[in-house]
Amino acid sequence: MLVTWRYRERGSFLETFDPRARWFFSFFVLFSIVFFWDIRILLGFFGLVVFQYILSKLTWKETRRAWIFMLFFIVIIVGLNALISGRAGPPSVLQGTHTYWEGSLKVPLINWTIRINLTMEKVFFAITQIVRMLSMAMLFMIIPFTIDPRTYGITFSGMGLPDRVAFTMDLAFRFVPTLARDFVTTLDAQKARGYEVERIEGGIISQLRKLAPLVVPVTMGAIVNGEDITNAMDLRCFGIRKRTWIDALQYRTRDYVMIASGGLIFATSFFVKVVLNYGSFWMPEWFLNLVPI
Repeated sequence: MLVTWRYRERGSFLETFDPRARWFFSFFVLFSIVFFWDIRILLGFFGLVVFQYILSKLTWKETRRAWIFMLFFIVIIVGLNALISGRAGPPSVLQGTHTYWEGSLKVPLINWTIRINLTMEKVFFAITQIVRMLSMAMLFMIIPFTIDPRTYGITFSGMGLPDRVAFTMDLAFRFVPTLARDFVTTLDAQKARGYEVERIEGGIISQLRKLAPLVVPVTMGAIVNGEDITNAMDLRCFGIRKRTWIDALQYRTRDYVMIASGGLIFATSFFVKVVLNYGSFWMPEWFLNLVPI
């Protein structure tokens, strides 16, 4: 049985919009954010995304795990990568001369030595990268919590996607919570058989071997469930012809306004970046002067 994210009706202003309009608006804003590396513009998008989050009426208790997961990957992976290497940034970041700290870092277990040249250019690039990625992540984080999962299929179909693709997207949104449910069930079953998860010790290889009683059943279960769903849909000749849906979605004036607003944001961003060539990486002079050359 498939499960979904913890959606509940909150009576928020965002829930009054057609889910298709919200998807279109989110994609327009996402593509607009991708254009820019100027933190002044990115902070404007960040404010827009925060305002949308406030309108959703989500609580910290509901989204705590999503926030932890999101912040971990953004701050650790994106932030540290930008600080250490400055990759994916403009040449001015890699050629920075305002050195804050220089040294080496030895990675335990694998005995790797990483040479670090931490400059103020890389620090500010990391801050910009975090703001940029956080805006993108928060933009879509609220969707599973504020859109009724029963409308996923009809939403994607109403956006012009084929029925097979629409249903695949529906299943994709249910995959993570279903996998989490199966993992908890398997963990409880192994604990009932005397498996002590809290006492897993040793090196990385040893720990991975000891986690096999959890990882293998969950992985095999996911594969079997996927095959069962595929066989069930094939037996019903799903995708042979255009299908009908029980529910129906109807655009209203406010939905057209939301889509038009997203399109206007994207068009303006395109004009500013491509035509005016504005929005590249920017650093304030006072930030560079914090460390003398």
